[in-house]
Amino acid sequence: MKTRVQVPKLEAVRAAAVRIAPYVRRTPLLPGAGITYKAEFEQVTGSFKPRGAFNAALQLDDAARSRGLVAVSGGNHGLAVAHVGRRLGIRATVLMPKTTPAWLVERAQADGAEVLLFDTIALAFAEMQSRTAAGQTPLHPFDDEHVMAGQGTIGLELLEQIPDLHTLVVSIGGGGLIAGIASVIKTLAPHVRVYGVETVGADAMRKALDAGHPVQLPAITSIARTLGAPIVSDATLAAVQTLVDGVVSLPDAEAVRSLVQLRDTLGVTVEPAASCCHAALRLGLIPAAPSGTTAVLLCGANVDREEIEGWRRTFGV
Repeated sequence: MKTRVQVPKLEAVRAAAVRIAPYVRRTPLLPGAGITYKAEFEQVTGSFKPRGAFNAALQLDDAARSRGLVAVSGGNHGLAVAHVGRRLGIRATVLMPKTTPAWLVERAQADGAEVLLFDTIALAFAEMQSRTAAGQTPLHPFDDEHVMAGQGTIGLELLEQIPDLHTLVVSIGGGGLIAGIASVIKTLAPHVRVYGVETVGADAMRKALDAGHPVQLPAITSIARTLGAPIVSDATLAAVQTLVDGVVSLPDAEAVRSLVQLRDTLGVTVEPAASCCHAALRLGLIPAAPSGTTAVLLCGANVDREEIEGWRRTFGV
């Protein structure tokens, strides 16, 4: 019988911070106009994902390691698992949708992972279940306590780096990132407001909150592929219901507008999955902090110039 996944306790996140320290970076802050940005896109592999992947893999026993890792990813988790596999000497298989750009597939392969492509992310998850039943060791992108604890280490860093933190804005895919971070924030600094952001077409958490239970999206239609979880988990939904102050959704076009604005003003190029958080503040969907610091987590930057120019043409940005 499968053990019910729980949101990690503070002690687990603190232990994760020590465990993964030799393998990940403590990412810096970038000052902006009234907003402070956590530059998690400067993490190894270009996103926050190695924090959780390393924390989970480092706790596997020899038998689990010998069976190899299997993971589903729209991109960033796959890059992280491939990197973790190479660093720790564990065979890794990454299951991706066919919409994944070739350059991203090639990066995972360059780190030694076997990459298999599927028509939809839902089919990739089904294959992971089959491979898990056959003996491979699954490394779920969000529905895993060790993964959430690893992502939660960002919360520890933020509270150390920004003592007057008032409002934090985090994007949501499957919800593991915001669940891990919010579990830390609301334990150590319960006055801090935590908000989540999704793009329309990758808004599984918003749909789950409205329904009161996880809802399977029929398809991922957003360009923010790294937010493309087809369904959230019971654990991440419960975490958002109890620890997060609000969740908003916005169109892809607004994420692209903010992507361009961040590039022009800060000189950084991030994914729509990151720029959507800036867009939520720009559009007034999240209330500005009356005092203290508003922080935005820029979670990843695995995007190429051709994609950005294509989106600009599509949305007239």
